[in-house]
Amino acid sequence: MTRKEKQYKEQIMPNLKKKFSYTNDLQVPKLLKIVINRGVNAEDSKTGNILEEMVKDITIVSGQKPLVNKSKKSIATFKLREGMPNGISVTLRKDLMYSFLDRFISIASPRIRDFRGFKIKSDRRGNFTIGIADQRIFVELENRTNKGFNITFVTSANTDDEGRALLEEMGFPFSKN
Repeated sequence: MTRKEKQYKEQIMPNLKKKFSYTNDLQVPKLLKIVINRGVNAEDSKTGNILEEMVKDITIVSGQKPLVNKSKKSIATFKLREGMPNGISVTLRKDLMYSFLDRFISIASPRIRDFRGFKIKSDRRGNFTIGIADQRIFVELENRTNKGFNITFVTSANTDDEGRALLEEMGFPFSKN
């Protein structure tokens, strides 16, 4: 059991149960998965070396090898052909998810320059997505090139307020604005 998972069960769950007046432990929102993804442009997908580096970077950060997503149809405007790689993504669950969340909150996010909290986009169902412009905030990737990716936190919350309260209790640095 990771540190964040233990914290969730011992502290966060009772706090949320009290805050939202839940009668059952199963009503309390929880973090289901974290999805990390990065788009790959047409020039990068043609050269296998850059694509391999991107896969390696996401593997180092997440601890799990990402899936290379391929295009389903050709789009001439974007110089995209059917079957060409157009993105990579990895879904973290259970222990890997909690360990990534812990590293992200306690180590990576304080390394962001002029950081005042995340302005997070939500989908109105308690799930939140952030964009990381510089992957070098992760200590493991300090000497790599400057690339970015998106991180989606998928929760079992029914509303944004519940999802935001869950992430705030876990120590997620939200913007005050």
